[in-house]
Amino acid sequence: FRVIYLYLCATYVQLNMNVMAVLSIYLDKRKKNSSDVYPVKFRVYHNKAFFISSGMYSNAETWGDGEYGKKEPNYKVKNMALRNKYNLIESELLLLGTKLKGMSDKQLKEHLSNIISSKPASTCDFLHYYDEYTSLKDKKSTKDNYINTRKLIIEFDTAPTFETIDRKWLTSFNQFLVDKGYMINYIGTHLKNIRAVFNYAIDEEVTTLYPFRKFKVKKEQTRKRSLTIEEIRLLKDYPCEKHLEFYRDIFMLIFYLIGINLEDLLFLTKDNINNGRIEYYRHKTGKLFSIKIEPEAQAILDKYKGDKYLLNIMDNRNDYTSFTTSIDRALKQIGGVSILERGKKVRNPLFPKLSTYWARHSWATLAAELDIPKETISAGLGHEIGSDVTSIYIKFDQKKVDDANRRVIDYVFGKEKAGE
Repeated sequence: FRVIYLYLCATYVQLNMNVMAVLSIYLDKRKKNSSDVYPVKFRVYHNKAFFISSGMYSNAETWGDGEYGKKEPNYKVKNMALRNKYNLIESELLLLGTKLKGMSDKQLKEHLSNIISSKPASTCDFLHYYDEYTSLKDKKSTKDNYINTRKLIIEFDTAPTFETIDRKWLTSFNQFLVDKGYMINYIGTHLKNIRAVFNYAIDEEVTTLYPFRKFKVKKEQTRKRSLTIEEIRLLKDYPCEKHLEFYRDIFMLIFYLIGINLEDLLFLTKDNINNGRIEYYRHKTGKLFSIKIEPEAQAILDKYKGDKYLLNIMDNRNDYTSFTTSIDRALKQIGGVSILERGKKVRNPLFPKLSTYWARHSWATLAAELDIPKETISAGLGHEIGSDVTSIYIKFDQKKVDDANRRVIDYVFGKEKAGE
């Protein structure tokens, strides 16, 4: 009855008050999202036609006439969520009444978009709360992590809801990520993001559903990712191609700076240099670091000196993640190259799984080979010393870390041997 009433009221408004605002549901195929998935939008015709995002998606094959077809999993629940949003907009158009006449398309679109975003249509609208929770994150890297998870969710299920994400859904999503070739711990990160949104929704009293009671996120012990002393010596002096030399040098710079995080390294400026030391706050934890710049590190900083930053990498970039992808791909290519017929290159990489994380692990491994105390290694890596409580009251001697780093670098250059 409510739907019929709204429809009759809308007809009355349009015919008798000469106020035009026609609403319909539209699958926008103008721009593909991913894997032939398209956004579902509300088409509003006022002075001209404009579109409002519903936050939902569909494949062309599973889309019917203005709604999800029967081939779409859980199509009834998804159609209910979509219809609730439609009713929100329709109700608002009725409430505006004659005010519509004085509103521009831009004003009306902004107004209706605010209605959709501030008044979720249904507690089953998972993506709405996913986006709301993501927006609460302060760190860009954390937001990017949640955004990546969202893309995978939509690729797997165009319109998930709190009701449809059950144990079976999580199991299928887990297998979907396995089939893409992702590692167990990487898959676990995405599942934990989904779990965090469920916890948030429960705290907000949006839902009482919690599929993770019967579904456990798998975790695999991190494999050792370090180079031996012989391997890092080989990499340091390897006659690689010119464009790969750059990435190899950045890897070695990370190593010389005790495994500094790549994001932190890329955004260092001259202001971070103080008395021959790099001093900065870790992006992820906010912890203060102070690393002495050894001559080997200074040589690389000078070689790739930037204008705005210490390194020239971010001078012409807005997003550091593109470089992260590039360097990890390039490091895996370093090695012998054979040229076949028609100029095709065949690579024989030295370390097919090498990434920037290996620099940090390698530093710690070589330090241990030199019998450097665990407390000093932990301090160099930024780990807590002892318990969380006692570490607050202990100011670790930074000179011990400086000496340890010098010994590790000397070990690489053959100036010190393990066990001496």
